[in-house]
Amino acid sequence: MANFTTTGFLLIGFSTKPELELFYASLFFILYLLALTGNMLIITTTSLDDSLQSPMYFFLKHLSLLDLCYISVTVPRYLYNSFLQSGNISFWECVFQCFVFTLCACAEMYMLTLMSYDRYVAICVPLRYEIIMNVRTCVHGVVGVWVSGTISGVMHTTATFSVKLCGPRIIHQFFCDIPQILKLSCSNDYVYEVGVTVFLSLGAFLCIIFIGFSYMHIFSSVLKMPSAEGRAKAFSTCIPHLVVVLLFLSTGAFEYLKSHSNSPTVSDILLTVMYTVVPPTFNPMIYSLRNKAVKSAVRKVFKGNKAYLC
Repeated sequence: MANFTTTGFLLIGFSTKPELELFYASLFFILYLLALTGNMLIITTTSLDDSLQSPMYFFLKHLSLLDLCYISVTVPRYLYNSFLQSGNISFWECVFQCFVFTLCACAEMYMLTLMSYDRYVAICVPLRYEIIMNVRTCVHGVVGVWVSGTISGVMHTTATFSVKLCGPRIIHQFFCDIPQILKLSCSNDYVYEVGVTVFLSLGAFLCIIFIGFSYMHIFSSVLKMPSAEGRAKAFSTCIPHLVVVLLFLSTGAFEYLKSHSNSPTVSDILLTVMYTVVPPTFNPMIYSLRNKAVKSAVRKVFKGNKAYLC
């Protein structure tokens, strides 16, 4: 690994044509601003509004924080490279990017699993909700998510860069994507990396199974509710979370299961955007547009800021 500490990598991005690459960069810049605004708004609102201090919004705040880190570790660097028309990235910057990206991706999976458990308890055993989802449980759950994500990031990054690399260090992606880095390997020494990938895949599979069973029980309980208003309220809190889960899992699965070519197609570009940019950009919109409590809290925050400025 010491042979590559000073050479770094070359990120190709989406196009070799400068004008087309600037177009893509402008699009990413707009999406990044949306993600930044939406997630910061949720973090601020859930922190300041007293009516949003339940476990559901506590987890939502940390999901938004994860989304901010998730998109900020890749997009700003891509914008910088595009506008300077230089795809160079140092070795240690690439290592850091891989680590934080993997940390956030894994932690988001664990956070979505924790949020599904919160919805399960709230709807299936509502009388014990405050006992089960107490402050201690919530804090321990979030700490566990961040620690597990950090461990996953360290394992995956270490395994990736323990593989001997050779040849031109050209990455056909706009960030240091692990599958693309592994294509630069000049050996078949993938034992550690394969082991880590299998371990993390097993963890992801268990999360998916847990989320699936949680929602099976949730929808079964909701459909048994005698009140149409109660069913509508339950669905309004569960459907956004399920949409976020499906969006994140489907795009992530396609990214790691598809074959990676040296000349990205339009479908590759769209899938990359769906995997890296869409979830953190649209998660705040999915939650806020269908959640009356969040929309009401946002209005109060804006009114409070206007009153303060006046």
